[in-house]
Amino acid sequence: MDRIVSKLKSYLSDNSISARHAEIAIGVGNGTLSKPFLKGTSIKTDTLEKFLNTYSDFRIFDKEDDDFNGDLSRKEKNSLDNSQLNENTTVYKLRTDRNYVDQSIPLYNIEATAGLVSLFQNNSNQKPIDTIRIPNLPKCDGALYVTGDSMYPLLKSGDIVAYKKIEDFANDIFWGEMYLVSVEVGGEEYVSVKYVQKSDKGEDYIKLVSQNQHHQCKDVKLDKVRAMALIKASIRINSMQ
Repeated sequence: MDRIVSKLKSYLSDNSISARHAEIAIGVGNGTLSKPFLKGTSIKTDTLEKFLNTYSDFRIFDKEDDDFNGDLSRKEKNSLDNSQLNENTTVYKLRTDRNYVDQSIPLYNIEATAGLVSLFQNNSNQKPIDTIRIPNLPKCDGALYVTGDSMYPLLKSGDIVAYKKIEDFANDIFWGEMYLVSVEVGGEEYVSVKYVQKSDKGEDYIKLVSQNQHHQCKDVKLDKVRAMALIKASIRINSMQ
């Protein structure tokens, strides 16, 4: 297992990602990665699977590792390899999710709708530019194109996110999940995709966390949040040819 810990540490270092940032990104507690890095102890299999699902370009087992007989059993190794092969089709559900075998999700142009608040308030009057059909996806209200690089490499500009809007910001937030958030900044609407965490400033604030390490975390007052939606799925087009 020391070899896997070393590979994880090298991957984060090569990509200038801190252990704490990676812990937030994969949804594990403080020290889950940093302690094994410092002490050389093992990392649990479920933590490795979460890491693989978030950092899709990371590979544990290279060709020279075929005969590796570390702490992972052959069954566990195959399980991890399979999770890498199937990562683009895996749906991670919340307890409140109900799958819909077939649904048409409207795809909107947020620039044409004059912002997220306008889209949510006048949804019935907004004309989608297209529709998306994904089988067995939890109920979604709509989909938008992502702009900016705050969630890179998990999301890139041009990716599509499907969302379910929420109304009660104080009680309906699943801490640590990814949200589409509209915040009032200087009288204007700022829309972004962020992880939403609890803020150290108290219950009147939320903390917006980016995947991209070059974007700083920001504490925002809840009364400045104009609209919010839980990201249910993301779609990436790798080639137009």
